[in-house]
Amino acid sequence: MTRSLLSVFEEDAGTLTDYTNQLLQAMQRVYGAQNEMCLATQQLSKQLLAYEKQNFALGKGDEEMISTLQYFSKIVDEVIQLNILHTELAKQLADTMVLPIIQFREKDLTEVSTLKDLFGLASNEHDVSMAKYSRLPKKRENEKLKAEVAKEVASARRKQHLSSLQYYCALNALQYRKRVAMMEPMLGYTRSQTLPNVQPVCGGGLGLFLSHAPPVSMHWVSQTASVQEELDTEAEAMRISQQDLLSGNESVYTPDFDVASPVINRNLIQKAGYLNLRNKTGLVTTTWDRLYFFTQGGNLMCQPRGAVAGGLIQDLDNCSVMAVDCEDRRYCFQITTPTGKLGITLQAESKKEYEEWICAINNISRQIYLTDNPEAVAIKLNQTALQAVTPITSFGKKQERLCPSQDVKNMEVPNDRMVPNEPASVPDSAELIAPGTPIQFDIVLPAMEFLDQNRGGRRTNPFGESEDGQKEDEEDSLLQQMFVVRFLGSMAVRSDQTVEVIYEAMRQVLAARAIHNIFRMTESHLLVTSHDLKLIDPQTQVTRTSFELASVTQFAAHQDNKRLLGFVVCDAESLGENSKSAYVFESNTEGEKICYAISLGKEIIEARKDPEALAQLMSSMPLTNDGKFMLLNDQLEEDAGVHGDGQEESEA
Repeated sequence: MTRSLLSVFEEDAGTLTDYTNQLLQAMQRVYGAQNEMCLATQQLSKQLLAYEKQNFALGKGDEEMISTLQYFSKIVDEVIQLNILHTELAKQLADTMVLPIIQFREKDLTEVSTLKDLFGLASNEHDVSMAKYSRLPKKRENEKLKAEVAKEVASARRKQHLSSLQYYCALNALQYRKRVAMMEPMLGYTRSQTLPNVQPVCGGGLGLFLSHAPPVSMHWVSQTASVQEELDTEAEAMRISQQDLLSGNESVYTPDFDVASPVINRNLIQKAGYLNLRNKTGLVTTTWDRLYFFTQGGNLMCQPRGAVAGGLIQDLDNCSVMAVDCEDRRYCFQITTPTGKLGITLQAESKKEYEEWICAINNISRQIYLTDNPEAVAIKLNQTALQAVTPITSFGKKQERLCPSQDVKNMEVPNDRMVPNEPASVPDSAELIAPGTPIQFDIVLPAMEFLDQNRGGRRTNPFGESEDGQKEDEEDSLLQQMFVVRFLGSMAVRSDQTVEVIYEAMRQVLAARAIHNIFRMTESHLLVTSHDLKLIDPQTQVTRTSFELASVTQFAAHQDNKRLLGFVVCDAESLGENSKSAYVFESNTEGEKICYAISLGKEIIEARKDPEALAQLMSSMPLTNDGKFMLLNDQLEEDAGVHGDGQEESEA
């Protein structure tokens, strides 16, 4: 807003400068003409008297001509008052008309031009220091360098602030002074024409105007005095405001001065400020431009320096925004379009600006601005996100309940970790998950796959292509149950001895999403079979990733939010150690149903070792809502051939 107004004021000052120069030329021409009239009259009188002194060769008989010219010379000499009048008029015009407009041009307009140049130099110096500050790396060992650069930015920012205040005050005062500067010369011209000797020699419309000039000029004088009084009042107010701004705390000029405990407003539905925009200039080269950004409705706008209005940069409806690591710069975030295409990468100058921009873009992407009370809706949504984060201490205080994996037809499962005989004390969160463990919010590359790529072990096919024997395993599977889930996050864990590790992973994943305002989730189809768990892309039907059911060591649903579930996968590493990762999902149905399906799959794995136990399990399975068995009929037909021909078929 300030930049837009500044460009308008600067354009007005430029137009005023051009007009003042043209007006001064016209006034100087009037003064020159008046002064020339006086000199020309005196020269005429001298030339009339000089006729008789001329030595004409044929001058005999010119006595009558000489006497006539001397008579006219006396007439010109008798109206000497007219010569005095022209002299006085020229002096009056020089003092009261030409001089004020020259003073206005040399003092006020030149002052504005000088302050503009100083403001430009201070702004360039500030831009150079901010570019240096933006390139600071994240490493803590550079704290001394960061402090030095921050001090340099604070000095440049204070200098720019002071020059901008002086420049803005001069532009504001110019709006008052130009009214005085335009009226004062014309008042001088009117006064010069109302001298006592002017009106008797003037006739027609000019004489009528000059006869009414005194009351008109008095009105102009009162108007000029009123404008001058307004200017003095406004100048004093601007001086006091300028002192108050400059007397503030010096820390406000230091970027990121409140990094330890910034006050962040997460309910913003509009935001404006300077950001660094990343632009590609080649295959591997990039530039960062510091530009002014602001939101307008559901759009992100950008206004280059000197422009009167901003232009559209990104449509924010249904977009997602997330913090990214980019060129070892701090406070970078990226906006992604609804189609998944990467949008723009931006960098904020402080943690506060960084957090608020992410929150504001997330709020706008959900089209909150279209509601009747967008501020209230934003507050409600953010409170809901924070309430989803349950403190770890609350799990220990709640009454112990058996999770679905602990109560499946009262069957014994060899895994002792899945059926604890008595409630155990809740372990410390640091024992379950290492502090500072990174969280992955995208299922494209699971946490285990990063380890697989680095250690050269088993990798999940990233293209979803079928491996040898995959179709045979699917046909041989006695269980195929599909659920719609949304991936919330995954992280490495230290232990899989208790379901508390899943609760702690849920807490940390939800907390991270609430803090960083990450609300978009990847939707997948979770296929539970008697062999593995598969995450399938609902559009392309490509398997994003899969987990062997035998490697799933813990699984549970959230005790309060029934739609949340998670499981722990244990994968053997090449060095003989196990890597454990927790995966957290949100489902459309109750998480307990998914856990029940996983538990059933693990039961089938154990029951396969005993055909009788498998037949008993199949005959006791409940029906789904559509009246079908949860088991496929292939294996059942083989068992039916052994145990009898009258046994009914079952299908998934």
